[in-house]
Amino acid sequence: MIGRLTAVYQRGMRQLGRLSMYRLVLLALAALAVIALALSLFGLVLPTPLELLATAAVLIAVGSVVDAIAHRILRVVWRPESTLITAGILLFVVRPGLDVATVTGAAIAAAAASLSKYLIAWRGRHVLNPAAAGATVATLVGLGGSSWWVGTPALFAPLLVVSVLVLWRTEKLRVVALFFAVAVVVGATRTIVQLYASGAALPLETLLQNVLVQSPYLFLGAFMLSEPLTMPPRRWQQYLVAVVVGVLAGWPISLGIITLGQERALLIGNLIAFAFAARGAVRLTLERRTALTPTVQELTFTAKRPVRFAPGQYLELDVPHRRPDARGTRREFSISSAPEDLPTIRIAFRESRTGAASSYKRALAAAEAGAVFAVTGVWGDFTLPRPERAPVLLVAAGIGVTPFVSQLRHDRLAGERRDVMLAYVASAAHELAYRDELEASGVRTVVYTPDEPRDLPTHWTWAGGERLTADGLLRAVPDLAKRHTYVSGPPALIAGLAPALSRAKGLTTDAFAGY
Repeated sequence: MIGRLTAVYQRGMRQLGRLSMYRLVLLALAALAVIALALSLFGLVLPTPLELLATAAVLIAVGSVVDAIAHRILRVVWRPESTLITAGILLFVVRPGLDVATVTGAAIAAAAASLSKYLIAWRGRHVLNPAAAGATVATLVGLGGSSWWVGTPALFAPLLVVSVLVLWRTEKLRVVALFFAVAVVVGATRTIVQLYASGAALPLETLLQNVLVQSPYLFLGAFMLSEPLTMPPRRWQQYLVAVVVGVLAGWPISLGIITLGQERALLIGNLIAFAFAARGAVRLTLERRTALTPTVQELTFTAKRPVRFAPGQYLELDVPHRRPDARGTRREFSISSAPEDLPTIRIAFRESRTGAASSYKRALAAAEAGAVFAVTGVWGDFTLPRPERAPVLLVAAGIGVTPFVSQLRHDRLAGERRDVMLAYVASAAHELAYRDELEASGVRTVVYTPDEPRDLPTHWTWAGGERLTADGLLRAVPDLAKRHTYVSGPPALIAGLAPALSRAKGLTTDAFAGY
């Protein structure tokens, strides 16, 4: 059963990975807005069609103007995608209407949200969720403000579908599920306590509908809490933030003129996340590029300041360029250097030889020495356990070997010894990237290439040209049940190996779907 679930999950990731997470969020919000507009025609949601269209127009127009001015002043590339995402979120949060006060409130929310990206930022990283900041400002000035009309029974089903897709792609299903569970339980408890104090009663069915279907918790979690730029780097930190925001959203605390609920709860979570992640954002200067294989390039950067990362983590690299395609201007790359190499940081990427490369990859391939790029943060839990714990199996496909290069290099430089076996899949012998670095680690390696590599060291074995399959993995690693397995490669590989991986002592995956 576990193997089947893993296979289904990774096949879904393969399809969703065709879009960047930012573009997927934008499409999901657009789809939800179209559905809401259709429902408004039948009076099934709060706004009328005209109110919905007017509010959307104000949010987009004001956000675009503020972003365009800010980008001109700061001399950075304007990303309309970011503007539209913020407007799309605010559309479901602010109070819709056609009167002057409500329209002004929406305009204030849009302007404040856009300005927060530049005024409340640290080294390229948002400190606060822009939409939450904008809605809070609109509430404080007493014009419009937030209403969270997205918490409507008619919208719940489509919201659930798009939320799952977004969280599947961003790999935040578990984090947001924890937040949602906490918010629902706390919200239900609060309602019961209030009813008991007043002597009133509420049918269980109505109570569940209020906290599940008519609450904004799902939208808040899927489209705001999960925002990458305001999330802490490690999973346990994300869980902590999810619990704090869930408690505050489920049981809003009154501070007199304002209540710490919904967007204010998220802002508090943002501040906690920032405390964990303030050191993640940095600027990198490209020093050189090196051809590791005929199709794999390594980029070597110098960090402007110290960067804290654990071997196996990844960074998000922003490469602004003209006319970006559907995948946007940001991508994640596993760090291939070790912390001991700082201030040098290395990443690697595969060049496209088919002429169908993304605009991002073309821009990155054209970058010259001296170019400066922004790293928006360092994330990930794809880290090895302590050396004295269970032995590990590493499975890498092509460029997926990069996090293992960082981990094994760190172990070697730090003098740590562990029981490691590596299964390395490549399209050809000459495509074995980082071969020298891996050989220096002394790790026992099985190579899966159609042709036999030359001059293999004694601790390397060629699999005879066979493809890596679940059965083949079990034959090559007879003690798989004793090893915690780490797999870095495309979702299709992880899905194909699922029957074998389900027998491992533990499994951690780092799937990627290309860029």
